[in-house]
Amino acid sequence: MRNKLEITRRGSLAALGGAAWMARPQRVRGANERVRVALCGVRGRGTDHLKNYAKLANVEIAAICDVDESVRAKCLSNMDQMGVAKPKTFVDVRKLLEDKSIDAISIATPNHWHALMAIWGCQAGKDVYVEKPCTHNLWEGRQMIQAAERYNRIVQHGTQIRSTAIVRDAIQRVHEGYLGDVYMARGVCFKWRDTIGRAAAEPVPAGVDYDLWTGPAPMQPFTKNRFHYNWHWNFMYGNGDLGNQGVHQLDVARWALGVGFPTKVSAIGGHFMFDDDQNTPNDLVCGFEFTLPDGKHRMISFEVRHWMSNHEAGIGTPELGTRAGSNCVGNIVYGSKGFLSIADEDTGAYRAWLGRNQEAQPGVHENDQAAHFRNFIECVISRKKEELHAPIEEGHISAGLMHLANASYRLGRTIHFDPVKQEAVGDAEANAMLRDEARGYRQPYAVPEKV
Repeated sequence: MRNKLEITRRGSLAALGGAAWMARPQRVRGANERVRVALCGVRGRGTDHLKNYAKLANVEIAAICDVDESVRAKCLSNMDQMGVAKPKTFVDVRKLLEDKSIDAISIATPNHWHALMAIWGCQAGKDVYVEKPCTHNLWEGRQMIQAAERYNRIVQHGTQIRSTAIVRDAIQRVHEGYLGDVYMARGVCFKWRDTIGRAAAEPVPAGVDYDLWTGPAPMQPFTKNRFHYNWHWNFMYGNGDLGNQGVHQLDVARWALGVGFPTKVSAIGGHFMFDDDQNTPNDLVCGFEFTLPDGKHRMISFEVRHWMSNHEAGIGTPELGTRAGSNCVGNIVYGSKGFLSIADEDTGAYRAWLGRNQEAQPGVHENDQAAHFRNFIECVISRKKEELHAPIEEGHISAGLMHLANASYRLGRTIHFDPVKQEAVGDAEANAMLRDEARGYRQPYAVPEKV
């Protein structure tokens, strides 16, 4: 009798022959064979997924999935204008995952769906590209890693700066001693974020499956501020700008220092200026302390601002390849010989200032938005997980820093953290928040205890 796997209505993987995906030999692809990718969530960042996969000759965009009929229609129109063949369309990702012709899924949904969809994808034998942050809470990251390992899946995190060649060069130089003894990295996320106002409850728009959109979160009346993009500013679905943009810069800061989870985290901030529906902070100051094996310490300083602000170390200025008046988003790495600034992924630039006189070094610029997707596809073909630029294990840690800072802000105190056990020390309330226990999971959309 042939083994069969199917995604059930309750959202778990049922099987006749439980570990069939692990037992089945990996399909060997020819050098010219195309990887069939399904795009899950095709609005906003999902449009960028479409544009970048379309640049890759060894990719076929075989399917799209979105809960909003108008978004699906817009995506199909864009694909037609781009000359991309019409794909299959799905509303429910569980139906998509039943299609055995799909090799990989690329997830650009709201944050609260990322982990569950990625785990389902692994269970269904698909490789996974998942947008940042990979998780809505810290615990979900451990579940995703287990799923990737158990089902032998390639899982890439959407921290695409790790594939920018110039930034890779900058980090390599830092690791080789260009700045001397590196002790601190700073991340800045200064972006214009206007008020979202207040939105009254209203009927769900025609063509929207709001039950699927809500997914793991508690069901709430529909409002525009709980829907497209503005979900970022509600802790029920998003993680504020620290999780929206800031996770990129947290990742680069941690990468530059060569550290994993911190041992101490503290964050203060607030939601300033506006009286609206946002419940995430729009200004935040965070500190992370890391204890090295030799007992020495390193630290990350991180700041989120939402309105008028200065620039730092040339980030967001023509000096690092952006027009005057741009947002200030990037990193500064500090060492005993000087400091180096790295602009965000849209410019792909860095510059250093060395010595006591802070002598400016020539700036370096480069940008290739498709590089991260290319790296993912190359690893899907080769099956070499070790060649992923942003494997899920690294994504989990970088997203974890964001979760820890948000928890510190919400609790109003410093969190002492055990990097090995991945839990707050002597703080049950913090550990509950790091698992979203107050929000919980709505059935049948629960991230499983056993993947």
